Amino acid sequence: MDAQFMVSLALIVATFGLYIGIAIYNKARATSDFYVASRGVPPVFNGMAIGADWMSAASFIGMAGTIMVLGYDGLAYIMGWTGGYLLLTFLLAPQLRKYGRYTVPEFIGDRYRSNTARLIAAVATIIISFTYSIGQLSGSGVVIGRLLEVNTVIGTLIGVVLIAFYSALGGMKGITWTQVAQYLVLIIAYLIPVIFMSLQLTQNPMPWLSYGDVISEMRVLDQELGISEYVVPFTENTKWQFIALMFTLMAGTAGLPHVIVRFYTVATMKAARWSGAWALLFIGLLYLSAPAYAAFSRFILMTEVAGSSLNNLPAWTQAWVDTGRLSLADSNSDGVLQWTELVISNDIVVMATPEIAGLGIFVIGLMAAGAMAAALSTAGGLMIAISAALSHDIYFRSINPQASEEKRLFVGRLSIVLATIAAGLIALNPPGAITQIVAWAFALASGSFFPALLLGVWWKRANGPGVIAGMITGLSVTLGYIFAAKYGGFTILGIIDTGAGVFGATAAILANIIVSLMTAPPSQQTQDEVTDLRYPEQIEYKDGEYWLKDDAK
Repeated sequence: MDAQFMVSLALIVATFGLYIGIAIYNKARATSDFYVASRGVPPVFNGMAIGADWMSAASFIGMAGTIMVLGYDGLAYIMGWTGGYLLLTFLLAPQLRKYGRYTVPEFIGDRYRSNTARLIAAVATIIISFTYSIGQLSGSGVVIGRLLEVNTVIGTLIGVVLIAFYSALGGMKGITWTQVAQYLVLIIAYLIPVIFMSLQLTQNPMPWLSYGDVISEMRVLDQELGISEYVVPFTENTKWQFIALMFTLMAGTAGLPHVIVRFYTVATMKAARWSGAWALLFIGLLYLSAPAYAAFSRFILMTEVAGSSLNNLPAWTQAWVDTGRLSLADSNSDGVLQWTELVISNDIVVMATPEIAGLGIFVIGLMAAGAMAAALSTAGGLMIAISAALSHDIYFRSINPQASEEKRLFVGRLSIVLATIAAGLIALNPPGAITQIVAWAFALASGSFFPALLLGVWWKRANGPGVIAGMITGLSVTLGYIFAAKYGGFTILGIIDTGAGVFGATAAILANIIVSLMTAPPSQQTQDEVTDLRYPEQIEYKDGEYWLKDDAK
């Protein structure tokens, strides 16, 4: 057994021990612990937990690889995923926190006074979170597969067991503090290799400032090899696809149920806004580093691997070939590996980077621990969202309103275990790359929740029939477009499956507005409640006038 394996395993086991210890210490004893961590999380820690919840396997493992393969066109992922936080922080999170519910479907059901809308929203939560979790479990399979030098299928199964255990135990309270620890692990693991590579290649420890020099050198290499230039826009996809993907990721971010519920874990509207601000800072650290990763890895591959004799390749290549994520085909039989003969999966670029750059066994182990933290933290948040939809919105609010607290906790934990196993089985043979699967989840969120929440907070005329029509139309259009584009080759303006949210959101907003205007308006009390959401907590809107709470008018 080699030293690398032992170091990586020791780091992963140590960090897992930390997460499980935190989950046991913060075991959920009441339903408010399980769903919203008793609304007692300070904004700076909530910002870290949001960052960990957010920076999934797709961000940590897949995004730099996607940028490396797509070049300029991959920036739509960074701009969309970061921009969505601004939408969420300013347009939705504080208002939803003021409404004071446990879940997004519960907000939709109570705001629109419709049980049917709540049930549709609960089903949509399960579909979106389930799709997203397939990407996370697929990511954990890549990491564990490489670490244990087994097929990614066995790696995925190990990930399923771990996630089911600690999500079911701690609920939202345990997961929040686990995610704070996971954020610290994953950001340290992400930044150390990119800082070292920056020092190696440019003698500058600030990759965010130095990677421009490497890109200038790569432009020359691209021209010499006669391949499409890394920095030229729209070589992989059309301009419309770039815009559609960016919109889909932004609107999807603002409508993702497992992210929105994080804003319910703080005490006030002001704390919800500050959580968003802190989250943006913590997320920015990783997202600003991803383009540097992509550039450095591509440069090292172009200069040190491409052009080498097939008998004289670096040792790390063989280990990745064994996982099935790297293929080296000598198609012209000249014994030399050309750049075009190197086929590298988007999902291994970040994981392979420390090995590509020869950064030593500790950094490689740290990277594995960080990638596992990223996959596990998001999967935990997703499982809580699925569990809340099943146990709170469907079981407690619709099937058995008299259920005791113990019974609700039992149903919540059981649904986490079943959902993790089901997602893990699909992740054994994932239908696409990690970033692609995750983009579908965002498309579904932007077609269903984003319009329902946006109009629910900012248009008091929106009513129950309108939101039902909007969510069904948005989900149908989004799903229909994903299938038509992926399997039928059907596209509009070159927009492929990952940009489907732009059509879903447009259709949902139109359906909601048209049906709301054709049916009776909500009650005056509901309209006053919606107006009240837009103002700070100390101001209340009642009977057409503004009041200071607990004070004379």
